[in-house]
Amino acid sequence: MANVRRYLNPQIVSKLSRMDIVARLVVEGFITGLHKSPYHGFSVEFTEDRQYMPGDPVRHIDWKAYGKSERLYVKQFAAETNLKAYILLDASGSMGFSSEQVSKFRYGCCLAAALSYLMIRQKDAVGLAIFDEQIRSYIPPRSVESHLSTILKELDATRTSSGTQVNRVFHQLAERIKRRGLVIVISDLLDDPEQILLGLRHFRHRKHEVIVFHVLDPKEKDFDFQTEATFVDIETGQEVVTQPWHIRNQYHILMSELIEKYRRSCRESLIDYVLLDSSQDFDVALFSYLAKRKKAGLTIP
Repeated sequence: MANVRRYLNPQIVSKLSRMDIVARLVVEGFITGLHKSPYHGFSVEFTEDRQYMPGDPVRHIDWKAYGKSERLYVKQFAAETNLKAYILLDASGSMGFSSEQVSKFRYGCCLAAALSYLMIRQKDAVGLAIFDEQIRSYIPPRSVESHLSTILKELDATRTSSGTQVNRVFHQLAERIKRRGLVIVISDLLDDPEQILLGLRHFRHRKHEVIVFHVLDPKEKDFDFQTEATFVDIETGQEVVTQPWHIRNQYHILMSELIEKYRRSCRESLIDYVLLDSSQDFDVALFSYLAKRKKAGLTIP
């Protein structure tokens, strides 16, 4: 498909209604931006050499073995069947905020769809949990292709609600998910940071690999409002009237401290933290996922 990489642009993706189309185009657009396929080397692991046979792919020849023995051997690979990934998507009211065309929740849905599509293409099992103050839906991980449509239909049907209880949900899910795997959190993390971090550490205590995609709207990061405005808390309805330029500097300080707290605490707990702007192309998140996937494939028994 010509110029498919344009579908990495969230503004364009937001105009597409069907999540199955979104997932496919985002992933295909991502692949066109790489020098080689991201699938090679992520879903297989090396087991042993065997003697080269006519017709074997030349790229699998073990040249180090040839240098030692002057005989041709090829590397054999075995598919990894032990990875289960769980995507945890925040559907609380604050995720519905948008200063442009794409809300944080819509961005998160597109990212979850693309990750699910990518993982099932890689023969990994992926599940989905959508939450706000509680777990609204839970789809256990599977790796069959038909499972993808189940996940995408759930994403299509979900809308944001009101409140948030991230920490309680994380503790519930940490106890519910028995087998060690890869936990992927997509959220704006706008709740008590200490409680959220306790929930994330619970996953690590259960030996899960964790990656956090912290999704913020551009105006939440830079507070670039130019006129007097009334700000309404989406989750509580509380209103505040202010002149943004009077509080912008202090807002920047507080937001920077919050982001740095998440970044530092996640690093200390061996959790991958990725800050995303909802206007940012999806390849940033997908590259981060693939890096984590490679690491998880090496460390999860």
